[in-house]
Amino acid sequence: MSKIIYALGFFDGVHIGHTQLLLQCHSLAYHHDCEAGVVTFDSHPDTLVLGNTPRLINSIHDREWLLREKYAMEQVLTLPFDEKMRSMPWEDFLELLRREHHAAGFVCGEDFRFGHKGSGTASLLADYCHRENIPCHVVPEQILEGIRVSSTYIRQQLEDGHMATAVRFLGHPHILSGKVVHGKALGRKLGVPTANLQLPEGLAVPKFGVYACSCLIDGVRYPAVTNLGTRPTVEGSNITVEPWILDYSGDLYGRRIILEFHYFLRPEMKFPSLEELKAEIHRNADETRAYLQTLLTF
Repeated sequence: MSKIIYALGFFDGVHIGHTQLLLQCHSLAYHHDCEAGVVTFDSHPDTLVLGNTPRLINSIHDREWLLREKYAMEQVLTLPFDEKMRSMPWEDFLELLRREHHAAGFVCGEDFRFGHKGSGTASLLADYCHRENIPCHVVPEQILEGIRVSSTYIRQQLEDGHMATAVRFLGHPHILSGKVVHGKALGRKLGVPTANLQLPEGLAVPKFGVYACSCLIDGVRYPAVTNLGTRPTVEGSNITVEPWILDYSGDLYGRRIILEFHYFLRPEMKFPSLEELKAEIHRNADETRAYLQTLLTF
C-alpha cells in the first residue's frame, strides 16, 4: 500500500479552515509521492474526555462524503474514539498511524491537541516529525470577516437561521443526507410531493423554516425547496426534513439522497388553510429557483 500524508483533526463541517489543512496535505503528498489522507474519529473526543457531547454539523457519513467527494482525499481513516484511544500517549498515537496505517507525514492546525489529556500539541508533532525526518506542516488559524473560523461558530449560525453566513464559513453548502422514508403523503395531496428524511440524532438542528436547497440524486443536482421543522399547519410534532425536489419524478423510497442547504427563505409558520400553504410553497419554489440561478456552482 502507498505511503500516506495524513491531515489530523475531527473535521466537523469540513469548513474553510479545514480546507487549508487538506490543501497542504495534498501538496505534501504530491511532493513526497504519497497519497493524501485524513484521520478523524467516529465520535467527538469531548464525549468521552469531558462527558459533554457537542451537537455536530455533519453525520459521520456526510463528513466522509465531503472529504472524499469535495476534497478528493484518497484515504479517510475514521478511528473509534474509545477508552483505549483516550488514554493513548500522543507519541504512541503517531506510531500507531505509522505502523498500522502507512503514515509518512502529518498536517495539523496550530491549535490541534491529541493524545492522553491533550498532551500532544502541534509544536510537539513538528518536533517529532523533524526527529523522524518525515514531512510536517502546521496550518495557522483562519480568519474570515474578522472572526476565527470554527465548527462552534458555524453550528451557532445554523441554529440561528443564518444559513448564508454558515455557507460562507463552510466554503460549501450545508450537507444533510439520509434515506427517504414513508410519510403521511400530505404533500402529494397538495400537489407538492415531498421526500421525507429522518434527521440523524446528535446533529445541530438548523432553525426551523423553509430553505433553498439543491438535492443530489445519482450525481445530478435538482432544485429543492425544503421544510425543516414540525409542520404546524398540519398539526405535526416530530422534527422532519421534507424537500420538494423540483424537476424530478421517480420513486426515492429507501434511497439515500444528499441535500445541500444554501439559503434560509422564511421561518416555519402555521397557515389558515392548506390552500394558502400550497400557494406559499409554490412561491418558495420560485424563490429557490431564482436563488440557485445566482450560484455559479449549481
